[in-house]
Amino acid sequence: MRDDPTFVDQIQRDLRDVRWLGPEEIRSRARRRSQRRIVVATVVLALAGVSAVAVADPGESPSPARPAAAPSASPARHEITLDALLQPADLPQQVDVQLSQSGLGEPVLLDHMLGVCRTSQGRSDGWQMSILSRSQTLVPKRAPAILSESDGLVTQDLFRLTPDAAVQLLATLDDLVAPCAEWTSVGGYALGGATGTGAATHRWAVVQRGFAGDGAALLRHTSSQPVDQKTGKPIGNAPRPTSTAVVRVGDLVTVLSLGQGGTEQELPRLAAVAARRMCAAANPAC
Repeated sequence: MRDDPTFVDQIQRDLRDVRWLGPEEIRSRARRRSQRRIVVATVVLALAGVSAVAVADPGESPSPARPAAAPSASPARHEITLDALLQPADLPQQVDVQLSQSGLGEPVLLDHMLGVCRTSQGRSDGWQMSILSRSQTLVPKRAPAILSESDGLVTQDLFRLTPDAAVQLLATLDDLVAPCAEWTSVGGYALGGATGTGAATHRWAVVQRGFAGDGAALLRHTSSQPVDQKTGKPIGNAPRPTSTAVVRVGDLVTVLSLGQGGTEQELPRLAAVAARRMCAAANPAC
């Protein structure tokens, strides 16, 4: 799967005139989705110094044991075929596919900043590991080559996991998010010749479930306006909320995000279409 650009590149894409400090200190080791998630940080966060506000820790209880799936009459599928992904005809406008890639043993990364929040508190990032995966970004027809996923219309990552891991991912999502119900990140910034230390407060919540496939969840990430810690003045532009749809069909899990022009209301419909497409490669068969 593709590597994320640096935090510097991500913020420069959204604010254009922002220059980040110390890029060598803030290179992300996550893949794919940090472009869309770092938008909410605007001009702060996840630099060398990251701190979290105190929040209640509800604990991360293990998922209960689940009965084994009934044997399938057909041979188990392994490869994720292209027809298991969203197709251009599934979108209301004409689109092309860019940044289509595949990988082995990738983490099912839902939101890069959520992982940063968790690890800043001494926790694991919480990501399940996949067996294999495919990803694609859909862009407007005849659009120029895009620089990042957030420039596209829709980005989809599709993962095959072990059956237990696929079920557990959605079953434990609330526990994954709970430590980051409210989290503050602090870091240096440089903007228009001014430098300082900024801060923003992030919030994650699961806001909808059960709208597609064998299980689905809508994860929303919001962030406060970043401010200078010394002066209290706003830094850059107010970030917009971002949403991610997570859908399971059998042993497949897909993660869907919309580009800058998309809205949260569009995701459940698109997730339902994606779930139907996933039947082409799921175990057990739909």
